[in-house]
Amino acid sequence: MKILILGAGRVGESVAESLVSEQNDITVIDSDPERLGELQERLDLRGVVGNGIQPSVLREAGIEDADMLIACSPLDETNLVACKVAHDLFNVPTTIARVRSPEFQAGSPLMGKDGFSVDAVICPEQSVTAYIRKLIEYPRALQVLEFAHGLVSLIAVRAAEGAPMVQHSLAEIPALVPGIELRIVAIYRQEHVLRQLDGSTRILPEDEVFVLAATEHIRTVLSALRGPQTRPVKRLMIAGGGRVGLRLARELLDGHQIKIIEGNHKRCEYLATQLPHDVLVLEGDSTDEDLLGDENVDQMDLFIALTSDDEDNIMSCLLAKRLGAKRVLALINRRAYADLVQGTAIDIAISPAHAVIGELLAYVRRGDVEAVHSLRRGAAEAMEAIVRGDRKTCRMAGRRIDEIGLPPGAQVGAIVRGLHRDDGSEAGADAKPEVIMAHHDTVVLPNDHVIVFVPNKRMVREVEKLFQVSATFLF
Repeated sequence: MKILILGAGRVGESVAESLVSEQNDITVIDSDPERLGELQERLDLRGVVGNGIQPSVLREAGIEDADMLIACSPLDETNLVACKVAHDLFNVPTTIARVRSPEFQAGSPLMGKDGFSVDAVICPEQSVTAYIRKLIEYPRALQVLEFAHGLVSLIAVRAAEGAPMVQHSLAEIPALVPGIELRIVAIYRQEHVLRQLDGSTRILPEDEVFVLAATEHIRTVLSALRGPQTRPVKRLMIAGGGRVGLRLARELLDGHQIKIIEGNHKRCEYLATQLPHDVLVLEGDSTDEDLLGDENVDQMDLFIALTSDDEDNIMSCLLAKRLGAKRVLALINRRAYADLVQGTAIDIAISPAHAVIGELLAYVRRGDVEAVHSLRRGAAEAMEAIVRGDRKTCRMAGRRIDEIGLPPGAQVGAIVRGLHRDDGSEAGADAKPEVIMAHHDTVVLPNDHVIVFVPNKRMVREVEKLFQVSATFLF
């Protein structure tokens, strides 16, 4: 696929890195030649210097043959205009815009073909906020991702000594959690994925376990891998009152006690006007040990560092954990830093760019793809796709899972049946979809939503082909 990316900032760089690794033809447009030069040295892509809303620059970048434009420059207006120009002048099939303002939402008439011609809107701040909210809802998980309209969830959990499922084999799991259907799709041990999972595979302490289950059973699964939950997250301290910090505080007002530490005086004044009086806004340095101690960081259920400085986020989290915070979470832009600190004293490291990459990948994937989630900081992937066609036209339809021919290590984790009628249209509100945990003899039917775990991104193209519909194919 030929893709143009407007903007070589943090999001643009991360998007380019992910898409280049899948052998797409990538061209990045940016007004900073030095930044483009650095990107071209690291990645197999083409850089074009210039203003991405100018038709001449877009033409030089090859937009006339492009399949997709991803506009992720820092300014909303630049991204919106670029999408409009790409659609109206060059008939680009798919346009995606990064938009921070809540005034421009997906589905709005402003974003339609008579408006800015934006097919999809991405907002990294909203994606990160939603990601963190899930971790607050399920505080002992490392990652919580939803599929099939929220009916199924994939969670990543660090196995704890003494938990019911730990030190037991996969064959023993049904007896350990009776009445709960689940599927363990991957186990990472000492940062390496176990290549073969069977009934004899044991879950060991500190394993990173990826589990698929119906969302209603997630808390039970967490308790089986982590032990009984002591209490929910109620008291939070947020370091950084920027866009993400303010958005998160607003969404957590009900049922949470919140303190925000912000270093900028004017920003503190603004926060105080935007939040109710029971949210405590503190002007100060989140790496100040005395400040954290005076504000009782040891009584916090969760400390979240959301400043724009990776080093400050890391240091404040380490300090908060040493002073007694139950759990700490750091927002880290540099991938190398995130890889370094994940699983240490810092419980969770979040990369803003990787929080949104799945939203983009859903448009890049071939086939009727509903959702894509990037896992293990981009190394693995979970994909939800709808099976179309029949046994004669689609390799996935009408076959048992052990007949499909998945690449080694890839697994069908769950199937959701009943979200579509026989003619392929969406079922109504009275539909009662069925969540099926997949086994080797489970038969996949047309219109099923199938959730596949892919341990290595090099396998993605092979998995995509299984969902594609063609007049005939060799099987």
